[in-house]
Amino acid sequence: MPELRVLSALDAARLQWYHFKAIMIAGLGLFTDAYDLFCIAPIMKMISQIYYHKDSIGTAVLSISYVIALFGTALGQLIFGYLGDRVGRRKVYGLCLLIMVFSSFGCGFSVCTTRRSCVMASLAFFRFVLGLGIGGDYPLSATIMSEFANKKTRGAFIAAVFSMQGLGILMSSAVTMAVCEAFKMVGEGSLEKMEAAGVETLAPAESDIAWRLILMIGAIPAALTFYWRMLMPETARYTALVENNARQAAKDMQKVMSVSMSQVAEDTLSETLELPPSTSSSYKLFSRRFFSLHGRDLFAASANWFLVDVVFYTSNLLLSQIFSFSNKPLNSTNVYDSAFEVAKLAAIVAACSTIPGYWFTVYFIDRIGRVKIQLMGFFCMAVVYLVAGVPYSWYWSKHEKTNKGFMVLYGLIFFFSNFGPNTTTFIIPAELFPARFRSTCHGISGAAGKFGAIVGTVGFLWATQHEEEDKGEVFPEARRVRIAFLILGAVCIAGVLVTYFYTRETMGRSLEENEEDEIDSTCASS
Repeated sequence: MPELRVLSALDAARLQWYHFKAIMIAGLGLFTDAYDLFCIAPIMKMISQIYYHKDSIGTAVLSISYVIALFGTALGQLIFGYLGDRVGRRKVYGLCLLIMVFSSFGCGFSVCTTRRSCVMASLAFFRFVLGLGIGGDYPLSATIMSEFANKKTRGAFIAAVFSMQGLGILMSSAVTMAVCEAFKMVGEGSLEKMEAAGVETLAPAESDIAWRLILMIGAIPAALTFYWRMLMPETARYTALVENNARQAAKDMQKVMSVSMSQVAEDTLSETLELPPSTSSSYKLFSRRFFSLHGRDLFAASANWFLVDVVFYTSNLLLSQIFSFSNKPLNSTNVYDSAFEVAKLAAIVAACSTIPGYWFTVYFIDRIGRVKIQLMGFFCMAVVYLVAGVPYSWYWSKHEKTNKGFMVLYGLIFFFSNFGPNTTTFIIPAELFPARFRSTCHGISGAAGKFGAIVGTVGFLWATQHEEEDKGEVFPEARRVRIAFLILGAVCIAGVLVTYFYTRETMGRSLEENEEDEIDSTCASS
């Protein structure tokens, strides 16, 4: 089969500065995504005390607040993933970033300051729009990084981009804690007066600015990245394989990477190049031919992402619900302290479990392979959930505030999630599919994941909550949390089965070889 020299040059390119620059440019988008998605837990703690006072915020309002951005993300992955294949990665990449910047500011400027229904509706609208931008960033970042990388270290590069999520989670916690402490110090006099007056919910007027500021700060890293994204050329694989312009692909690559002209000279001799059969437009997306060649891969990528996001997002939600480092009941804690405690816990888990898990994957992904890491991650999470879930109602629930063992177990869930399927499900769809479908299929897989996150968040939020009528408080009931842990363990076991029977290994092959391998196996079976 004829081979494009420009693609061979990319696969064999030595490690150089532009690889790291691309990681930073794409990674800052994932950094912003994580900041915006995971800052909502402490924000909702603040909003519940500012606007709801003695009333319970209610499971319905909490559910909408948590999932509205996830729904926007799923829709954004589908829309912008498709556009990335239709009009080019670079053009859509900048648009997603602009949406993220303006919607982050919109969240902070949510209209109304007294009517809680107006505030929540406005915040929900801008969080949905923010989700659209975040959703587009997922398939485009993964696809761009996979198409720029060489085949030897491609997995590590994509994993390094995704690892920026861990830093984004840590930064959202750090910013929340810093803003809460700053506002608490400035408004210390107001809090003392409210305490002396016997006010139960300590939420001074200026606290309404604090949560808005936390949300708006999320626009800063996205805005700083926009200039550098606009300087990125279109990926050589898209230009050569989708636009059929190998000469322009070679020129674009030479602008940013050090590649010998002799390596791509053959492709620049003519404007028109006869492409390999596997890259020609012989079949369309969702055609019978497409499903015969790529249906199994699309199912495996989507199912695994769905399953891991059920686990990952539910675990993050339960984290803030289960643990409490404060002995004070919520209605006697000031608004800053309650948000500070949630953010502190998230920061501890991110620093001790989430970030190390990401970087273990970066180191091992091109040494032991995607499938083995994904299998190990699902299996270890299943074991931890069973160990935590079986004795939860009669042991852990009575000791979780002081028992470090439970905290270690919960930390292991996040470690093996990220040194496992949470990272590999981001990588594999960017490697399996043809260039003209790559961004679309990654978006479909990611959207399946976000629907899994919605199912997990809404389902377990409603299933594990118990409302105490006398106090109007919502809290997780021990017996129901135990059942939730056991169900999450079963979800992880399902992930093991899907990975083992349906997921193909992509380590050590070029993107085109992965496609050829699937075509050859399909032809052999027929």
